[in-house]
Amino acid sequence: MSEWKKTGCALCAQNCGLEVLVENNRIVKVRGDKSNPRSQGYICRKGRNIAHFQHHEQRLKYPLKKVNGEFVRISWDQAISEIAARLKEIRDKYGPRSIAYMGGGGQSCHFEAAFGVRLLRGLGSRYHYSALGQELTGHFWVQGRVLGRQYLGTVPDEENADMLVAIGWNGMESHQMPRAPLVLRKFANDPDKILAVIDPRRSETAQIADLHLALRPGTDALLLRAVIAMIIQEGWYNQDYIDQHVSGFQEIWPYLKDFDIASALKVCELEYEQVREFARLMATRKVGLHTDLGILMNRHSTLVSCLVMVLLALCGQIGLPGTNMIPGYFMPLGAHTDERSPKNWKTVTTGIPILMGYAPPNVLPEEIMSDHPERTRALICTQSNPLRSYADTTAYEEAFKQLDLLVTCEISMTETAKLSHYVLPSRSAYESWDSTFFYWTVPGVYFQMRRPVVEPEGEPLEISEIHLRIADALGLIPELPRELYEKAHNRLEYGLELMKYLQAHPEHIAITPFILGKTLGPVLGSTNLAALWGLLQNMPKESRENAARAGFKKGPMMGEEIFQAILDHPEGLWIGKIDPENNFALLKTDDGRVNVYIPEMIEWLKDVTPEKEAEALKLPEDYPLILMAGRHTSMNANSLMRNPAWNEGKRACTLAMHPEDGEKLGLKDGQMARITTEAGSAKIEVEITTEVRPGTVMIPHGFGLEYQGKTYGVNVNRLTKNTHRDPFTATPLHRYVPCRVETV
Repeated sequence: MSEWKKTGCALCAQNCGLEVLVENNRIVKVRGDKSNPRSQGYICRKGRNIAHFQHHEQRLKYPLKKVNGEFVRISWDQAISEIAARLKEIRDKYGPRSIAYMGGGGQSCHFEAAFGVRLLRGLGSRYHYSALGQELTGHFWVQGRVLGRQYLGTVPDEENADMLVAIGWNGMESHQMPRAPLVLRKFANDPDKILAVIDPRRSETAQIADLHLALRPGTDALLLRAVIAMIIQEGWYNQDYIDQHVSGFQEIWPYLKDFDIASALKVCELEYEQVREFARLMATRKVGLHTDLGILMNRHSTLVSCLVMVLLALCGQIGLPGTNMIPGYFMPLGAHTDERSPKNWKTVTTGIPILMGYAPPNVLPEEIMSDHPERTRALICTQSNPLRSYADTTAYEEAFKQLDLLVTCEISMTETAKLSHYVLPSRSAYESWDSTFFYWTVPGVYFQMRRPVVEPEGEPLEISEIHLRIADALGLIPELPRELYEKAHNRLEYGLELMKYLQAHPEHIAITPFILGKTLGPVLGSTNLAALWGLLQNMPKESRENAARAGFKKGPMMGEEIFQAILDHPEGLWIGKIDPENNFALLKTDDGRVNVYIPEMIEWLKDVTPEKEAEALKLPEDYPLILMAGRHTSMNANSLMRNPAWNEGKRACTLAMHPEDGEKLGLKDGQMARITTEAGSAKIEVEITTEVRPGTVMIPHGFGLEYQGKTYGVNVNRLTKNTHRDPFTATPLHRYVPCRVETV
């Protein structure tokens, strides 16, 4: 018997709505869900191939323990009790800073983070390593200073914008906004709209753009400083907007207005008049601006994020319809952790502050291999696979071998799982109730709670349930009153009983997700679903106001109404709506204004001059080319797609190179070459293409995966050093890796 079921894609942060045909407990067909209000039936190649993600030979089914170098199957009770005992032993001997948690959601399953973080805190630690800390910590830190909280951000209001700017973002391939290719084509084809791209290469997005600034790799900060100075010198800045909504320009003005624009653009290898036209459009159009890893993982990463916000504020492009607006949030992606507070932790060896609640994965190998008495010794790793996902695979391999305890919770036997002491099978995105909090849209606040569409094979659990069981074994959950279990069948009565309990025991409020999971979870059939219900009962005032604008009734039953609506709409729904005419009310700064003065960035800003940048951009003789490590294509999905069959017949992992460089090196399309960096070397097939700028080469991420005894493609993180990183936030500089390429 077959049945079409509604769900969402698990392979990128857009999580587009899908309908899957299930036969004999297998996904056999996939189509876009036209009833999904956010993606509206849009689907890309990755979404159409999610059956390869769900069904393959490396799926984990039972708990495993490594004994004498080999994995043996054990029971859940044994796994949980032994892991809890080892965690307690390590904490008691070496202190809570010796324990870390890596994970919290990946691309599709974020609910476990609430449980993983509380387990970590229950052990006394705050070291939460996350992919968000690998890519976005500089961005988060800047948003915290400019908007008031690190979890606040801005997204383009593309519906009302008449210009869309992509800086380091190739939306035609990487998406990063709903229905991105369709939106981009709309801008490109509309004579009244403009699509502008800042990218060194002729990307798929640049190919359809009205204006393409093909800057020299690594000169983003120099270009942005030149554009800002040009707008000031031309008098194009929006003084009325600045007077009404911005603080700090008086302090930074001296560092922005007097600048050698012509010399800077010469270093950037751009024409003056083309940049001038871009600056004029920035100042005169309603602009939505989108950044991505092209600048967030490049030279001057944190400073560039700062300059982007200065540019937007200078032109009045924050907080107004048609510009970059602060979206509504059902649940922020992290916590505001200001590094200036003495309560905020730093890593013990590298001294990098925790930002947005996350420590950067780039420093973890050093934190493990340190001789510091509180070095990291135990790690719970979920949905991450750092041995393929993070910089410097070699350093990670060496470090993980030194851990006293490595526990991996995964759906597959990944490269990281193979090095672990315990491997715990988790349910997939299609076997559990789960969701993400990536839904950045304006004005609507969207949410979809995916439900199981296939039954799990073996004994996998929701990762939230795994965290819950470990916490229980550690004694972090108190004995709960019988009434909480008994009244869980009636959510109204249960809510009253839970409120009564927490009022009597305020010290247990911090572990509410554990309490919900243990008492309400069994009745709902999901720890995650219990957590969702709890979140909705405790919605902040802002979220309740958004929900009321979306049509939900104000009052004590609003949370229950939204919960039931979510259950009734498997395709997803709008659960809130911001007031687009009062977006500045969402600012959390002390003065309620956009703050552009960030003292820590001033000396860095002063150093970005044409003379210093020209010198800094000189490449060593041994490494005359730039590797852009990590290329978004329709054929990669991080390390989620284990079975290479989904790319059969395609050139999925190649070294993209411009014809001029191919001719100089004697390399032809399809030939094998060796690429070498400071971190290592690899042999890879050459792809000759004019889409790549001369002097640069590109390799996609998400390959080098081991499947059925073979390795498919090249693991680009074997070519990146974890110490090649932003000095402030430790973000890896993947888009600027000096390298050389030779014939094999």
